[in-house]
Amino acid sequence: MSTGASPLPILERASDGGSRYRLRDLFTPLDTLLISGGDPRLALDPQNRVNAYGCAASPEPGIWNFASSTASTISQGAYDRAALAREELMHKCLFDEVEIAFDARCEAMRDELRGYLQLSPRVDVVFSPSGTDSQLHALFLAGAVLGAPPVSIVVGTDQTGSGTVHTARGHHFSTMTASGLAVRKDSAVAGLAGDSIAVPLLDTAPGIAMRSDADAAVMRAVEISLAQGRCVLLHIMDSSKLGWCAPSAACLDEIARRWPRKVQVVVDACQARLGRRRLRSYLDRGYMVLMTGSKFFGGPAFSGALLVPKGLSRSIDRIGGVAPGIFGYAGRCDWPMAWTALRSRFERRPNFGQWLRWEAALAEIGNYYAVPGAFRAKALTELSAGIDSMIALSPSLRAVPNTSATSGADEEEFAAATIFPFTLLRDGKPVSIAETAAVHRALARDMNEEIGGSAADRQIAAQRCLVGQPVRLERQDEAPQAVLRLCVGARLVTEAWSADAAQAQRNVQRILDRIAHVVAKIELLLDRATAAPGKFVLEG
Repeated sequence: MSTGASPLPILERASDGGSRYRLRDLFTPLDTLLISGGDPRLALDPQNRVNAYGCAASPEPGIWNFASSTASTISQGAYDRAALAREELMHKCLFDEVEIAFDARCEAMRDELRGYLQLSPRVDVVFSPSGTDSQLHALFLAGAVLGAPPVSIVVGTDQTGSGTVHTARGHHFSTMTASGLAVRKDSAVAGLAGDSIAVPLLDTAPGIAMRSDADAAVMRAVEISLAQGRCVLLHIMDSSKLGWCAPSAACLDEIARRWPRKVQVVVDACQARLGRRRLRSYLDRGYMVLMTGSKFFGGPAFSGALLVPKGLSRSIDRIGGVAPGIFGYAGRCDWPMAWTALRSRFERRPNFGQWLRWEAALAEIGNYYAVPGAFRAKALTELSAGIDSMIALSPSLRAVPNTSATSGADEEEFAAATIFPFTLLRDGKPVSIAETAAVHRALARDMNEEIGGSAADRQIAAQRCLVGQPVRLERQDEAPQAVLRLCVGARLVTEAWSADAAQAQRNVQRILDRIAHVVAKIELLLDRATAAPGKFVLEG
């Protein structure tokens, strides 16, 4: 199937102001549909045919995926499900309007997602093209619940998506919305613009560690905002790009005790690295939850969702005025069918790309939870211990501490870490941000010819592998650093599972062998760049 770019589905303006898609739009090549209906980050590089995260539109079984904190290539099974879903919708559209059939399919997907996550039918699901779009949805809905535009307090601003600095204050995060509307990046979204307060998590002391006063910083920000007569949307982190979580449960309990119904909490769980019990506990407390199907679960980028507890839904569907800017970030089918009043204000605008990416993600989510819970926990624990040991044994990798303000039985299999951040070292000192980025790019390429050397070296250099993109960390009066990440995602657990315990153990060992290969390639890249700086240069 071609991965070439082609025109997005054609819109026809309906007499009621909505938009009508023709059946022919579903015959657009699947690869083209899978990268449509999103922002420019989804676009494929014309030379390498991959997006900004190094992922192609179709399966690449030859590339090893340890980058689920950023993005993963689509698996064959997920790709096949998207193809089948498109075919089934085509058949349904022979007998019904495209929008009606599409709406019904989206509602069925909400039920399917709730089932996998063991959520109550009373939890509503708002789909979106990305977690960043979902942040704007959360800001829009929080204003309705609180009765006034809130100030956003964002925990972990130094370790969340790059668009959060814009969405937290109701600004456009790109130059184009998923609906195809051209906008100016960082300009105000009409009706949503407001203030935000950043609470970074990186400690100011030397080294890389989470600040110890995160709870106190959050409490101060909430107290000051409420004293000014403002309502608050508190973005909490579970978990960050480095696997950190904050604030603590005790801090959140204290906020609820001191300021009942004055602070709306939204959980940034876009990484989806939390147990289902903890997810349900957040919703039971009245928190909204941001998640994606494209991080831990390994669906294709981008697929966002906002989970909304039923207690909030009643307020939301009675919204009076609607911020006009939100119309560029949602169509009618994105909102749950039960929100009839709100839905009626939005265009009929099926987003086929968003839908198909969620179909693919649901295949991965379903496969993951079909694996027995005991094996999921065992596999993640063994992979965690193995990766920790490999990083510790490598002279060129220095682990970043994985700290968290949340712990307990509700973590389930996520008691084990699944993100393993590290810095690259030369002579015991961190290498530059530019060279870290170059190593990241080189890992995804066949470097056989550039590396040369022995047959063993060339074999190591040839293997393509994805790891988490560099995270830039900055502190006052210090040179910025970059951190790479080895990540364990749901697909690794799914692929390792076997009813034959001995085979399952061999599968886990094979994954660890591959991770060791990735570490060896990093060592090789750094060695060649050091040994022949004028001859071998790490560059994109």
